Amino acid sequence: MEVRHSAVCVEGAEDTVKELRAALAEAGITLPSLRLDPVSLAREAPCPLVELGRCSVETARRLAAVLR
Repeated sequence: MEVRHSAVCVEGAEDTVKELRAALAEAGITLPSLRLDPVSLAREAPCPLVELGRCSVETARRLAAVLR
């Protein structure tokens, strides 16, 4: 049962990353390193974290402006 739960968690996290990437693209923002954190997936029972990664200062400014 735990394996199935972990698979559902990972699938949900992957879907969330896709949704976030699409929403950012609609706002004209690209986070090139956006992905699931591989370390959080390496556990026996993965509990995924989303890694937003690095971006340029300009991208950070645009992201802040969109969030305001």
